[in-house]
Amino acid sequence: MPLYMDVHNVEGGVSAADVEKAHQADLAIQAEHGVDYKHYWVDEKAGRIFCLVEAPNPEAANTVHREAHGLVADELFEVTEH
Repeated sequence: MPLYMDVHNVEGGVSAADVEKAHQADLAIQAEHGVDYKHYWVDEKAGRIFCLVEAPNPEAANTVHREAHGLVADELFEVTEH
């Protein structure tokens, strides 16, 4: 299955606690869309969130974010792990 890294830019910064809540919401519904959110990273001060996800396609990954909490990624890149 393809692997993607998405990037969210949140103006004014973001808290790690809020990102954890959003991630848990993703995990709660991801199976419905054949998606597996693996890891995420947060730069609180810059307001950047990075999510690593296995998904059948970019639309499925975005659908999980949209349905879980509404924070759809600003950018999404297909990546390979080495």
